[in-house]
Amino acid sequence: MSAPPVSDDFVRLADPYRRELLAHCYRMLGSVQDAEDLVQETYLRAWRGYPRFEGRSSLRTWLYRIATTACLTALESRRRRPLPTGLGAPSHDPGEPLTELPEIGWLEPIPDALVDDSDDPAAIVAARESTRLAFIAALQHLPPRQRAALLLRDVLRWKASEVAAAMGTSIAAANSALQRARAQLQQIAPQRDGTAEPSSPELRRLLDRYVTAFEDKDIPAIVELFTEDAVWEMPPYANWVRGAEAIGELVDRWCPADRGELRLVPTSANGQPAFGMYRRDPAGEYVPFQLHVLAPQDGRIGHVVAFFDVALFPRFGLPDALPAERGADR
Repeated sequence: MSAPPVSDDFVRLADPYRRELLAHCYRMLGSVQDAEDLVQETYLRAWRGYPRFEGRSSLRTWLYRIATTACLTALESRRRRPLPTGLGAPSHDPGEPLTELPEIGWLEPIPDALVDDSDDPAAIVAARESTRLAFIAALQHLPPRQRAALLLRDVLRWKASEVAAAMGTSIAAANSALQRARAQLQQIAPQRDGTAEPSSPELRRLLDRYVTAFEDKDIPAIVELFTEDAVWEMPPYANWVRGAEAIGELVDRWCPADRGELRLVPTSANGQPAFGMYRRDPAGEYVPFQLHVLAPQDGRIGHVVAFFDVALFPRFGLPDALPAERGADR
């Protein structure tokens, strides 16, 4: 059966919602790739169904309903995407061997550029707050339908009747799912990160110190960057540690680079400062090594997720390599 002709009206009216739908699917799935696939599926379904769209709700609401249904269907056959902190207690010994778990589908970061397309500062702040890594990681603990109810009600601010319609259930069932989701999220209590404004001098100085400390592999300076109860985790390794001293010991023990062998390039992810970290290879070129997503807290760093998946670099517009000129003699 062939698809109906493409409506110029549909393309013109629906395309402005693509980024916010991507953010919604990312919150549901915890994966940028999966979210992009589901947004494509959403638009294909909507395109095919547009001739029957009667305008009983707004086009935006209709698209969100389709996207939510697509996500719920996809999650029936997919496991949650955790961070290492979601798997168990921290490592007591930062020097213990690293345990890699490549079979796990880990939570992924999302570039701010994919979701920040508004000229409204308040809308940008709201989008960033609802894509914080700590929040996305906490959502992964919720069953899919509770996750959907929470996002539609508390992030999108939909009415209970709209949430029920989107989930294909009764208002009572939707409210019950929402209450259970709120209760579980309260127990998890995701930390509110990033207390400093993105352009504040205080944060810029902190990030400059971060770059210098790691490029110099200055362990005392690295320790000084972190809060007393800071967390460091690094998927696909299950190991994670808590505390500035433990972080310093872990970096000292397991980071194979010496002074001058690392370079950091700034970017942003999940509304948080981030860095692409490059390591010098034998030829002197700097190649992708890790992607660090930072959570500033009270003038220091409260949490770092160091993603070892270098396939993430192109999504963040980070170069494939850096030339050898700078840093070779540091």
